[in-house]
Amino acid sequence: MGSRADDIRRRMEKRKRERERLERKSKPPQRNLPETEELYGFDKLPSYDAGPGEGNHPLFKKEVFLLKILTSACLVLVVAILFRSETERAEPIKGFVKTNLESEFQFAAVSDWYQDQFGKPLALLPVNEQQKEEVPESTNNTHYALPASGKILEDFGDNGQKITIETGKDAPVEAMSEGLVRFVGTKEGFGKTVIIQHADKSESWYGNLADFDVNVYEYISKGASVGTASAANDDEKGSFYFAIKKGDDFVDPIGVIKFE
Repeated sequence: MGSRADDIRRRMEKRKRERERLERKSKPPQRNLPETEELYGFDKLPSYDAGPGEGNHPLFKKEVFLLKILTSACLVLVVAILFRSETERAEPIKGFVKTNLESEFQFAAVSDWYQDQFGKPLALLPVNEQQKEEVPESTNNTHYALPASGKILEDFGDNGQKITIETGKDAPVEAMSEGLVRFVGTKEGFGKTVIIQHADKSESWYGNLADFDVNVYEYISKGASVGTASAANDDEKGSFYFAIKKGDDFVDPIGVIKFE
């Protein structure tokens, strides 16, 4: 009985091997065709497509992305709860958040640090190549240029914010130092105004302009034209406002720049 069962088992294994041999003979040989890149002499480009059962894209991790979104949502929720709270413990945190949200980001200072470290301006703050060629390389940025030649009509002490400079008709108004144009528009008490943020965190204001030659977030060089002075009452001369702001206070420009 046992020998017959063994004989049946051997015949079944023999038929199985025969079937596998016939399948291998009937199946055509598989040829590895070259990819499109290889046909033209290039190396095969790597593919980052994840197949079934494979991991995430190597340049994008879904778990990290979701964690960042969740963390951001939690942070916004916590800040919202703190601002609705009336407890005294929350007041220092409220003040810290308000100060950071209301303060201006120092783009010009960051650009100056980046240029000192890496030798080129930050890509987000493009430099006008034509203006860059006009300014000599030996110019020291610690020395300020006069916005325009003319005489002072109104001193800083008359208003505590600005001085009024008389110029020729349609005279260009130039930037006293390189920096980032932070504002282009109308300011109360200044009229049409351009505000430039400099690397030392100070700002120069040029008001009472007839037109503008710069755009917001444009990085300009020292001596670049920011606009044109407005015509005076006699229509033979021009004038503009000039102010320097450090922190929250305006300072006397005559103490910073030497006027003739």
